[in-house]
Order: sequence, then C-alpha cells, then structure tokens
Amino acid sequence: MKHHPTAVINEATRLADDVTVGAYAVIEDGVEIGSGTVIREHVVIRAGTILGKECIVDANTVLGGLPQDLSFDPRIPSGVRIGDNVTFREGCTVNRATYEGQFTEIGNNCYFMATAHVGHDCKLGNNVIIANTVLLAGWVTVGDHAFISGSAAVHQFCRVGESAMIGGVARVAQDMPPFCIMAERNDLVGLNLIGLRRRGFPRETIKELKELYRLIYAVNGRPRVLAEAALRDGLAKTDKGQCFLEFMAAESKKQVMRPRGGA
Repeated sequence: MKHHPTAVINEATRLADDVTVGAYAVIEDGVEIGSGTVIREHVVIRAGTILGKECIVDANTVLGGLPQDLSFDPRIPSGVRIGDNVTFREGCTVNRATYEGQFTEIGNNCYFMATAHVGHDCKLGNNVIIANTVLLAGWVTVGDHAFISGSAAVHQFCRVGESAMIGGVARVAQDMPPFCIMAERNDLVGLNLIGLRRRGFPRETIKELKELYRLIYAVNGRPRVLAEAALRDGLAKTDKGQCFLEFMAAESKKQVMRPRGGA
C-alpha cells in the first residue's frame, strides 16, 4: 500500500493492497476500501464507510460524516456504501444514514464535482453526474444516468428519475420524472431528448415516451392517477415506458412535477 507517512490509518480497517493514501488523510476504524482506489490529501473517511474499486477521492472530501440532523444520536451505527469507479472532486461531503445498520448509498461510475453534498439516507444509482455545489438533502433518491447541474438544490424525500436533467441553480421540491428536463423551481420543461439519443435509445422508445408524456400532462388530471390507469391498460410497450409510468404511479411524500403550460 502507498501511504504517505503523515496519513492516519486506524488499525481496524480493510484496505486493498494497492490503495493509495495521500498526506494528512484520516481513515477511521471499520472502513473498507477496494482495489485501485486513490485517497488524496486531507481526506477524511469516517467509520462505517465502504468504498469500492478504482475510486478517486480528492482533497478535503469527507465521506461518512454525521447526519446533519439535530435529533441524531451519534452512537447509532450506520454508514455509507459507495460503488466502483466513483470520483469525488475537492471538498465533497457524504453523510451516513440515520437508522441503525442502514447506509447512504451511491452506485457505480458516478462523478461528483467540487463541494457537492449528499445528505443522510440518500440513494443514488449508477452513472450519476453531480455538478459543483449541488445539495442533496436527506432521503433523496436519484436514478441511473441522472445529471444535476451546478448549485442545484434538491429538497428532502424528493425523487429524481432515470436520465433526468436538472438545470443549474434549480430548486427541486417535487418529484422529478425520469427522462425529463427541469429548471428554476419545479419547472418541468419536457423530455430530455438529447440525453436519450446520446444514450442510444431506439426511436420507438423515444416515440413511446413522447406519447406517454402527452398522455400524463395534456389533460387536467393527477399524474399519479393517470399513470395508474395507463399501467392497468398496458399502454407501455417498452421497458423505459414502463419505467416512466411506474415512477409516476409510485407512492411518494412529494407531488410529481408538472410543466407550466401542459404537454
């Protein structure tokens, strides 16, 4: 292992043989770090953090810090679980879960730009990109391939769907549907067509998503109720169409976002 002599690594850790640890980094007891991962200078990795293979954790990042919850008891054992090939740029923070034995979770191939924050009990999928100074409050879920632009803030318990794109400095206080774009405050713009094409979605899938989007938003009704009816009628013929309707129909603490002027 390539450890700088000033790094503080507690004894009860499980680090792969080829992990690199930079100057003045602190790794607490009970941390697990996979093969090929690089820990830069002044990083702090708290107890209960599991970090996968081939990750990069840049300077001044803190993984596994206490939840920012005034009622939380620090004696509760919980943690953070992070997948493979995840990059944290300078100054990121990821808080551990609030419930005993639970984890704040981040999938594989995610990229966090400088000073991004992931609150306690968040669940992030794979291939998620989080830009500079993004703030995710507690219990936020983010689907695969989502992109959250700089300085956006996501309120607690909100869901961000697969391949969703959130604009810079946006304020997200409602559920953000998959495959869509939003900006400003809960302003749903439409489908993320450029992102879907870049992911290689077939034409028939994009066509169906357009039809389902219009179905949900072209009438003056509750998106959740309309989605439930569409699922019962078997209107989704593709996996992504099914995903779109299931997201809309799911029980949630938040309302589903709407476009200002309809579909």
